[in-house]
Amino acid sequence: MHQLGKQFINFSRPGSIAVACAAAALMLSATTCALASEPVMAQGIQIGDVMQGRAIIWSRADQPSRMMVEYAFNPEFTNAITVRGPYAMEDTDYTVRQDLVDLPDGKDVYVKVWFEDLTNARSKSEPVTGHFRTIGKHDSIHFVWGGDVAGQGWGINESFGGMKIYEAMRQVQPQFFLNSGDNVYSDGPIPATQLAENGQIWTNLVTPEVSKVAETLTEFRGRYKYNLLDTNLRRFNAEVPQIWQWDDHEVANNWSDSKDLSKDTRYTVKDVPLLVARASKAFHEYAPLRPHDAEESERVYRKISYGKLLDVFVLDMRSYRGPNTSNLQSQPSAVTAFLGDTQVAWLEQEMKNSNAVWKVIAADMPIGLNVGDGVDAQGNPRWEAVANGNDGPAAGREIEIAGLLSFIKHADINNVVWLTADVHYAAAHYYDPKKAATKDFAPFWEFVSGPLNAGSFGPNTTDGTFGPQVAFTKAPPAGQANLSPYAGLQFFGDVNIDKDSKAMTVELKDINGVSVFSKTLQAERGHD
Repeated sequence: MHQLGKQFINFSRPGSIAVACAAAALMLSATTCALASEPVMAQGIQIGDVMQGRAIIWSRADQPSRMMVEYAFNPEFTNAITVRGPYAMEDTDYTVRQDLVDLPDGKDVYVKVWFEDLTNARSKSEPVTGHFRTIGKHDSIHFVWGGDVAGQGWGINESFGGMKIYEAMRQVQPQFFLNSGDNVYSDGPIPATQLAENGQIWTNLVTPEVSKVAETLTEFRGRYKYNLLDTNLRRFNAEVPQIWQWDDHEVANNWSDSKDLSKDTRYTVKDVPLLVARASKAFHEYAPLRPHDAEESERVYRKISYGKLLDVFVLDMRSYRGPNTSNLQSQPSAVTAFLGDTQVAWLEQEMKNSNAVWKVIAADMPIGLNVGDGVDAQGNPRWEAVANGNDGPAAGREIEIAGLLSFIKHADINNVVWLTADVHYAAAHYYDPKKAATKDFAPFWEFVSGPLNAGSFGPNTTDGTFGPQVAFTKAPPAGQANLSPYAGLQFFGDVNIDKDSKAMTVELKDINGVSVFSKTLQAERGHD
């Protein structure tokens, strides 16, 4: 009961009547309590999809109310502009987002967010402040990336310092954060305590929604609210703009059209499409991403441009894939789809039209690592990612990627770098056509970071189809897996692009912000 009581207090504003009521309802089984009318912003704010002249401001209230956003270009809020935002209502779990527009380039932006209730009194919440900087046309670029949060039962351990890798990332003062997926682990219950390596005990903050696998919309939403209990994350969110994508654990492990939960006794809801629908709604409510439009309101893939130095192409390797199979088909079909024809065509056209020096492809899974998904009915290995473990010419999902890589080469698209997470260790891969079974592509680098706060695994074996050469890896010792954050094998990526030399330096850093690998890439021809 102590853990749950702590949870309710964290969700509410300290000192408010709401805290006392929640505690009374929990500890004394009270059924009624007169709550204060002031809205509460327990989840803080998030800043998302900052691009030229625009930024998304996200927040959540605890009751019907209207979001208000004040912003200025100085910390004193002199000459501030106030924007009347949208209504926070039950149908979105009281989450809202406001798109700030006409922002100048290269400016510090200070924001203040509050909610007004919908009574005639219009009582106001305590405001939450934040700060970010828009990127100027002649600025260098600096950002971080990573994924995999609160997985394998390693949740918020306050005695450890919480999810302190977010503080390490905040300290490097990036201009934005690329969130590579597995933002939550809806399929992974978080216990109050868990045995870690060397006999250590990991103690989690827990809430009812994370005590079991997520099946209801409330439980999926609860996963995001759980992460936002962490003070490191809330502080990070208020200062570092984010670009979100998603992967499998926002729904269930390795989900695709072949996912079968019929024998998984943890689930009473066996319909994967229904779980996907609920998980997708929760993701889009809590992600600070800019909605696409009515054409495809839940679309995740998009391009975020940062002027002449950088374009980020955010992929969705989950929503359009075919079923997970042995992945050895010799001809392309709906079964071999990974990104899908529409997304591939979009990516090729956007990359061809890009005038940026660097093109970063934000992928939620690596290309050349073998990522398994058990076996099929015939006992053949089933594969979760692109690779199929046979080291041969492109087959299955590799066919789609081979076509994309060939297009990039023949369209003379230079300076392409792939950034990803997913496999729960840090790595750097150089894809060399001279050492590949399928050779029609230009060489490129792929960098892997994570986990941010989850179990450490790996390293995975490589598939030789595209000739990946492992330049660096840092993972648990042989024979060990699912190590806790105590082991220190939590990683994030740190990217700097110099405005003068145009060089890109990629570093992989540990939970304390210490660099464990660095690689500087020089920009190729074709850019002034």
